[in-house]
Amino acid sequence: MEPVLTGAARADVATANPSSADSPRTSTTAREKEQRLVAWLAARPSVILGFSGGVDSTYLACVALEALGPARFVAVIGRSPSYPDAQWDAARALAAQFGIPVLEVNTHEMLDPRYVANPSNRCYFCKTELWSVLRAVADKRGFDTIVDGTNADDTHDWRPGRKAAREHAVASPLAELGFTKDEIRALSRARGLPTWSTPSSPCLSSRLPYGSAVTLERLQQVERAETALRALGLEGDLRVRHHGDLARVELSADRLDAWLAAPNLQALVRAVRDAGFARVSVDLQGFRSGSLNILRAAGA
Repeated sequence: MEPVLTGAARADVATANPSSADSPRTSTTAREKEQRLVAWLAARPSVILGFSGGVDSTYLACVALEALGPARFVAVIGRSPSYPDAQWDAARALAAQFGIPVLEVNTHEMLDPRYVANPSNRCYFCKTELWSVLRAVADKRGFDTIVDGTNADDTHDWRPGRKAAREHAVASPLAELGFTKDEIRALSRARGLPTWSTPSSPCLSSRLPYGSAVTLERLQQVERAETALRALGLEGDLRVRHHGDLARVELSADRLDAWLAAPNLQALVRAVRDAGFARVSVDLQGFRSGSLNILRAAGA
């Protein structure tokens, strides 16, 4: 299916303004990195970006649009059951707001039994599918370079998807130039991007323990539960970990006390049960990024 163009270029691309760029939250080092990023992008004939609408890819999309213009840049959203509808809506809205040229494509990792089996390198099979699809789009449309939003901090965690990126010649300029997550947030804030404070939110499959098969039903359970909790007003980091009939809810540590108190706890439990879980627990350690990777390492 031919990808659908859903964003149109606007002249008022989000760019850093002097008053906000001089904020103490944006260091001189970060601004120097941004200048190098603009030069890195401008040196490419054309660029296609794997776009999720998250902190990193939104920042990179706005800088790329500034450096290349809409004729030489496009952001691509890969749609699949593991990509929450709320993130899809947010990505489309961001593209419209900042004039990011966007294409939408379907990916079919759920048809790959290796992905569905949910091994510890599940992300490798997901990214292999994504980058294969984007490579076909790039070749068809004559785009030279494919990039992703991997940052320097990501290189210190278990990221099997990076192998797939290397195999498909996908560049990671944010990681290559040493951008940390904090720097990307600060630079995003300086540009007026609403994503500067958005919590990270990897795909829904990351809520399933390794070895637990990835099914549409389980992904939908997790998505319903997290959507319901957001509707209750729960902000900050949130994960609903799927352990069969048990949902293990991870919240930001600074919000634990509030949500462990009645009636908030009763509302939380009711919302998650209504999503299809028989039992609900709140993890008293709070949210930990990559907590399933910690369990993987402990069992190695």
